Amino acid sequence: MAKKKKTKIVRKKKVIVEAMGQAHIHSSFNNIIITLANNTGQVISWSSAGKMGFRGSKKNTPYAAQTAAGDCSKEAHEYGLRKVKVYVKGPGNGREAAIRAIHSSGIEVTEIIDVTPLPHNGCRPAKRRRV
Repeated sequence: MAKKKKTKIVRKKKVIVEAMGQAHIHSSFNNIIITLANNTGQVISWSSAGKMGFRGSKKNTPYAAQTAAGDCSKEAHEYGLRKVKVYVKGPGNGREAAIRAIHSSGIEVTEIIDVTPLPHNGCRPAKRRRV
């Protein structure tokens, strides 16, 4: 006879939500990901353009960034997040639209910091594209 496997019940870890937190906006050429966290870095809510139902080239539009940021910040606002420092990373289109959407949903943006990584001429670039 086959042995029964014991299943563990995994409970979701409670995140402590203070009034002050962080917003991380990762904006690439293909997608935009918005993460709202508390000051220790524990994620409160997140959203992306792909999660909102945008496909293909529509994912890197400012409108997609706006809807993703609005969805993410409404959830965090319900938990009690009121002020955020915004960390923006990447060269994509929806950076400003995402910040505006976070601000318009009732969360005050106190600081905007660009944390885009810049190479000190590190890697060799890819070969030239032939079309």
